[in-house]
Amino acid sequence: MYAIIETGGKQYRVEKDDVIDIELLEAEKGAAVEFKNVLFLSTGKQTKVGAPYVAKSIVKGELIADAKGDKVISFKYKRRKGVRRKVGHRQHYHRVKILEIVG
Repeated sequence: MYAIIETGGKQYRVEKDDVIDIELLEAEKGAAVEFKNVLFLSTGKQTKVGAPYVAKSIVKGELIADAKGDKVISFKYKRRKGVRRKVGHRQHYHRVKILEIVG
């Protein structure tokens, strides 16, 4: 059984016991999270497609940690002008373990 959920403007394919990195939520470490924006639900024999969301379906998870993504470097340069700009960025995420898919 798997589902496709939407959170933080992105879509994720999740199964039970999956661990995913999502955009930051307003929750503490160890808190239970529910994703109600389920776009697609498959049990193996039966599939449900939402329009836009599947009714009465919820994906439950637990916030297990804070995480950081890979460092991304932005470098701007103009030749012969002495203009250089180097900026680094590391995105912060929440790591969520999927506990249950209800639907």
